[in-house]
Amino acid sequence: MATVLVSSSPTGKLPCPFPNTTTSLSFKTTAINITRSKRTRTRTRLTWLNPHPRGALIEATPPSSDSSSSQRNGSFKALALPQTRVNDLQAEARAITRATNASVYTPQLLASKYGSQPLKVVGRAIQVLSAVGLFGLKLLVDQRRGVLDQNKRIRAIELRDSFTRLGPTFVKLGQGLSTRPDICPHEYLEELSQLQDGLPTFPDDQAFACIEMELGQSLDSIFSNISPTAVAAASLGQVYKAQLKYSGKVVAVKVQRPGIEEAIGLDFYLIRGLGFLINKYVDSITSDVVALIDEFARRVFQELNYVQEGQNAKRFKKLYADKENILVPDIFWDYTSAKVLTMEWVDGVKLNEQEAIERQGLKVLDLVNTGIQCSLRQLLEYGYFHADPHPGNLLATPEGKLAFLDFGMMSETPEEARYAIIGHVVHLVNRDYEAMARDYYDLDFLSRDVDVSPIVPALRNFFDDALNYTVSELNFKTLVDGLGNVLYQYPFNVPAYYALILRSLTVLEGLALYADPNFKVLAASYPYFAKRLLTDPNPYLRDALIELLFKDGKFRWNRLENLLVQGKKDKDFSAKEALQPVLKVLLSQGGEDLRTLVIKEAVRVSEAFTLGTISETYRYIPNFVRTLVFNGNANGPFTMPQSEIQSMIELRDQVIRIWGLLQSSHDFDPSMLLPLLQVLEQPEARRLGGRVVGGITQRLAARFLQQVLQVPTTASE
Repeated sequence: MATVLVSSSPTGKLPCPFPNTTTSLSFKTTAINITRSKRTRTRTRLTWLNPHPRGALIEATPPSSDSSSSQRNGSFKALALPQTRVNDLQAEARAITRATNASVYTPQLLASKYGSQPLKVVGRAIQVLSAVGLFGLKLLVDQRRGVLDQNKRIRAIELRDSFTRLGPTFVKLGQGLSTRPDICPHEYLEELSQLQDGLPTFPDDQAFACIEMELGQSLDSIFSNISPTAVAAASLGQVYKAQLKYSGKVVAVKVQRPGIEEAIGLDFYLIRGLGFLINKYVDSITSDVVALIDEFARRVFQELNYVQEGQNAKRFKKLYADKENILVPDIFWDYTSAKVLTMEWVDGVKLNEQEAIERQGLKVLDLVNTGIQCSLRQLLEYGYFHADPHPGNLLATPEGKLAFLDFGMMSETPEEARYAIIGHVVHLVNRDYEAMARDYYDLDFLSRDVDVSPIVPALRNFFDDALNYTVSELNFKTLVDGLGNVLYQYPFNVPAYYALILRSLTVLEGLALYADPNFKVLAASYPYFAKRLLTDPNPYLRDALIELLFKDGKFRWNRLENLLVQGKKDKDFSAKEALQPVLKVLLSQGGEDLRTLVIKEAVRVSEAFTLGTISETYRYIPNFVRTLVFNGNANGPFTMPQSEIQSMIELRDQVIRIWGLLQSSHDFDPSMLLPLLQVLEQPEARRLGGRVVGGITQRLAARFLQQVLQVPTTASE
């Protein structure tokens, strides 16, 4: 398959990407004429959807040895593009060309480079160990003297300064700690939060020289004005506010720090060496530490390629900016290279500045919830997620939108792992620890030849205690820490993507705790999980839903009601989507076992509606009639226990509530049932209906005979 971007011209020709063939394209206002020569000569006229095209994407399928003529000749697809789209693609292509020499993380290259520079390596190692060791010694002295609390502010400032002096690698460590109020004292949070955008700047003349060298143009030809000094400084670069000369748009221009590759490369060479020592001598850590370091280093080096960051932002915007409360800035490709990134300027307040946000009339928790819902979509829907959501990268705009910035560190969740994570939550709710242990195969934590049976008791011991809390009381970090203790005892190998997921979610919980110390990410996430279970047609999730609703041959209506209550809290919940996939599973060829359970439950519900209604009606019969007809029997015409009658009434009322929840869905319309009726017209559906009616008839007939013959029933019948 070959794709070619073609700009319009009065007449243009392109060489065909396949041998022994020729393709000529004649551009007209409303059509493309495609001609092929040699063995076959055809002429196809394609009508533009856009009446004024300025370019086209030509997608060509190569010839095949297949016997059909169309396959032998290959095929073409033409898509008309507006001029702005063509310009963007061409500008992006030029930016990619400018970044062809961008650095890539390679452990072998770092080893060959720094292995021959022992003095530099030893010097840096001494510098790091001295700073960290001195700080630890001061804390120990404070503790011995009993002044640990009094000196928190002093030590926090010292730690921030130490991280700043140690450079970008340690700045990123400090950024992560600054979002964890449950780990760091308040004084440390305040000081480390300044690492987000309060770092020392490098000389502005170096930054401006870098812009001109990277883009091949003078500042005056690009910008009508640019801030004389940096407005913010990050770990890898610093940002200027400017106005583009050609369009007048206000932009943020990020310029990379000089010598940053050298500094990061040396740090990762040292850290990787430490990783080898941990793998060899620390038995309590079963994960491959070197692999985790390599993954993190690879992503940090990717951050050094600003063209890659721009492409990340473009992809992120396409996937997640479809929601009206999410903002992702545009990239200006003509002014972007490996070391310079020009993007749309966003006015906003950092998400941890609660007072400033509230002064704008916004609610911090609303923005936090928006961030959590977007992150769940990132992690579990498309699998492409922002792996560094610290407060400096999340802004609240005056319009109430949540703006995502800095797309240097991104990651992806494999598709099978996304569904396995959702299934893992279901198994956790069900306390099905055997299934939880088997989930680690799908999550790629364990190889298939590892026996998971010894892991089950450890999971049970931890989660039986943790699940005594309600969903709203569960703390994500507590679960992660507890699960981590379990993982370290067994031969787990935690994939790098999963480590980034945990980091992303713990950071989000840390941000939420700024707004509300009692906020729980799991409680805010549950509506999304409920919606996905109820509406996603994926077979894995359909099985997980069935597993959640059916247990020991019985349908758990309370679970369905709870899922609907929680799912409706999600803005994207659809009753229509929740109904159709369930019916399709029920009527599928492999659904016989499920049909048997559904028939049994349909009979029980029908009986509950019939007998429950009769029982309630009996309450309104005058006392003298009850005495005359039923001899004053409290249960009226029934010989069954009162507890069983009450159970039927509760089941009937619960089913009515569930139907009410479906009806109250924003997209509920009686016409939505028409597709369901079409499904019910299938032969298997008619047979299922007949079996349900037959079961109801038999059950009610049996009840009737029991009442006539005065045979007592048991509550378990």
